[in-house]
Amino acid sequence: MNNNLIMLINIVNIIIPILIAVAFIVLIERKILGYMQLRKGPSIVGPSGTMQTIADGIKLFIKENLKPSSATPTLFFLSPALFLLLALILWTIIPCPNPNINVNLSLILILGISSLSVYSLLGTGWASNSKYSLIGGIRAVAQTISYEISISIILLSLIILTGTFNLNAIINAQNNSWLIFSCIPLSYIWYISSLAETNRTPFDLTEGESELVSGYNVEYAGGPFALFFLAEYANIIFINLLSTILFLGGNLPINIFPINIIIIAIKTSILSSTFLWVRASFPRFRYDQLMFLTWKSYLPFSISFLLWNIILINSINNAIPNTFL
Repeated sequence: MNNNLIMLINIVNIIIPILIAVAFIVLIERKILGYMQLRKGPSIVGPSGTMQTIADGIKLFIKENLKPSSATPTLFFLSPALFLLLALILWTIIPCPNPNINVNLSLILILGISSLSVYSLLGTGWASNSKYSLIGGIRAVAQTISYEISISIILLSLIILTGTFNLNAIINAQNNSWLIFSCIPLSYIWYISSLAETNRTPFDLTEGESELVSGYNVEYAGGPFALFFLAEYANIIFINLLSTILFLGGNLPINIFPINIIIIAIKTSILSSTFLWVRASFPRFRYDQLMFLTWKSYLPFSISFLLWNIILINSINNAIPNTFL
């Protein structure tokens, strides 16, 4: 009984901060977009519109859940729940300040869990029995697979440089210098790939309104749509938190809780704000431009940088014994 209670408390401790963070980033996004487009943004519900996100969430969950008559019921309602569940599981691995699941191969676990989300997207498109949903799901899977290859190679380069798969060890390896300074090209590719990985502008081709109405979730309303919404923004915050750990890590000279958490939150908030800035500034790419960028630009470059890191590390390892001789 005590173990079940502790597990329940840990789950609540994960879910509640994520929901608050999602509500906060949605509010900030609408405020930033309103400011950049000379609009007010949310300003009525709550002080300065701060309760607007909560009101929208309540509205979605109390609305009627509609389902196409020809849809597959089980998969139709299971896919959004699976999408959100995978997004929440990823947060248990992040060491802030201590991970709930501490494994040495944490980066491999993150890649494996995040890759499972394509099954949810494809299942959503197929179960809706709509051509728009199916095309949107296929686009999402193709886009995710394409950019996960570049992301995986970038992670492999960082693993070679730091000599570890563990996120805690990668943070400690940056105490003297952030990896972004020595891996500026990789950080640039990582940032663009993270935009595509989370289906954000200018790579939100799965939600192309001009040709797909709303993409894979076009047939969803109410609660299931809210689950997709929560998972999408939870993934946005997660990918920026992971970017902070990988490229802007390192502990403070005084590594005291909660100061270290506040510093990480500030870095993550800055990166998340750039996501919102990009959405307000850039138009959507064409799908062929997206595929060209990943397969003919980022993939060859990331492989070249990986080979360079391997040669560099081998040269350093071979030179160290000679210096002692």
